Order: sequence, then structure tokens, then C-alpha cells
Amino acid sequence: MDYTPRKVIALGFFDGVHLGHQALLRRAADRAAEKGFTPAVFTFDRSPREFVTGVPVPLLTTPEERRQAVRELFSIDEVIVAPFDWEMMTMPWVDFVLMLAQQYRAGWVVAGHDFHFGHKNSGTPTLLARKAAQLGIGCDIIPAVTLDGVTVSSTHIRQLLEQGNAEEACRFLGRPYSLSGTVRHGKGLGSRLGAPTINLIPPEDHLVPAYGVYAARVKVDDKIFPAVTNVGVRPTVDVNGSVTVESHLLDEQLGLYGETCQVEFLHRLRPERRFDDLEALRHQILRDAEEARSYFAQTNIVTSKIVEN
Repeated sequence: MDYTPRKVIALGFFDGVHLGHQALLRRAADRAAEKGFTPAVFTFDRSPREFVTGVPVPLLTTPEERRQAVRELFSIDEVIVAPFDWEMMTMPWVDFVLMLAQQYRAGWVVAGHDFHFGHKNSGTPTLLARKAAQLGIGCDIIPAVTLDGVTVSSTHIRQLLEQGNAEEACRFLGRPYSLSGTVRHGKGLGSRLGAPTINLIPPEDHLVPAYGVYAARVKVDDKIFPAVTNVGVRPTVDVNGSVTVESHLLDEQLGLYGETCQVEFLHRLRPERRFDDLEALRHQILRDAEEARSYFAQTNIVTSKIVEN
């Protein structure tokens, strides 16, 4: 007999771990505590929609970022990141439920109202609940979570970020949208203009917010710094430049090359634009820094935790 502890498994892709996902994860954590089971999350290593359609889906979070968010928000340590491949795509929906029961020891499953699974997305929340009951597994289906009448979804958050609306994206995520990476050497132009920057190259499959200048927070280890961040291709100084994320720390000058940092986007100050010369660009950088300082002074969110639980 298998005496492995049974699990409450939350099901979904969880890109962004937004407020809708958080409602589902909270239910899974509560059910696990109630039943004496182990809470767990079942997700995929890539976007199922992108794999099936071939149309790129820019991601809000990497698998590791999803795992970290789940642990920080709900203390769920077990995050199963399954490969979404041809075998997974063509798996009959019944076999998917059997896999959860037999391979992963599901004693309870939690899914969203729009969760579809199995070959041609033939598995539905209703079928999941029915089959789970037949197997003696509990099942919760979480209804849509809405803000101001709008359903919280990764798709809606992507649209907000593509419009540069970082503050609304933060509301739907429950925390600021961020990009992480290793600080790279740039061209040193920021230092010559009096505003040294730390430079990140965003991952190719990650969503980059609308080009422009943002009030941002930069996290390095356990330290948080207010910053002004430019996202874009630097049209004043580069021709056919690649996308970069360049952050000027407002009150610090640190040597961070090779360090891993996280840039949180809080408020878009202006779109990216081309300037006639470097002197005009320098003056605008100074104005951007002052506007960012004003934003931080008014909101007092440099070190506050913007997470809705």
C-alpha cells in the first residue's frame, strides 16, 4: 500500500500569479490545512497556447518566478513544473486526471472556472469535478475574480503593460510587474550624462512594458532602491538598437555588474522619444529623475510591500 501523503493540487499555468491565481492558491492552501494534506501546484514549463498555436505569448513570469511567488505568498513549497510537449498536448483528459491521482497522489484538486486540459482542451471544470468524484478526490472550482467588473486574467494584464499602464497592472497582479536579470556593461553613456545606469537585457520570451520612462524600484538582494528606468531602444544614441532596460538609482551609485537585480515598474512618466542631441537628452534625464522623486515622495512606496493577499 502506498502511504505517501496525499496532496491538494492547484492546477493552472499561473503566469503572473495574479489576483485570480491567488484566490485559487489560497483555496488550495486552506484545503490542505483542513484535510491534513500537502499543498502543491501543478503547472507547465511553457505556454500551452503558444505550443499549440505557434503564436508567441510573451510571459509575465518564468517558471522559477512563479515558484518563488507561490512560496512567498502562500508557503507552498511543492511546485510541479511539467513539460508541455506533444505527449501532454495529446493526452486524453481522463488520463490527465488519472495522472494527478496516481502519479501525484492528488486527494483534492483546485482549478479555475476556465481551466481546460487534455487533447483539444476537451477537459472542462465540470468533467474534472465529475471524474474526481468518481476517484474519491475532492474538487473546488474557483469562480472568476473581478476588479471593477473586469475579470482578472494574464491576457488583460499583458494588455495593460503593453499600454504602459503599470499602476493598473499592479492592481490586477497584486504587486508590481517586474523584470529580473544580470546587470550588464553598457556603453557608459549614462555616466557621461551624469546619470549612471544599471543595464538589463530582458529575456526574449518575456513581456517588456511599453517603451518609455518609469518610476521604478530596483531590488538587489534584500535592498530596495528608488530608480528611474528607461525601457526601449534608445533612439537618440542607437540605430537599430536592441531593447534594453536601464535604471538610474536616484540616491545611490553602486557597482552592480554581474549582480542579479529585479526592476519593478510602478508608474510610467512618459513615452520613449528621440532627442535632437545629447544635451537635450541630458536635460530630460534630469527632469525625469525629479519627476520620479516627486512620485515617490507623494506615494511613499519605495520600501512598502505592494501585495494584496
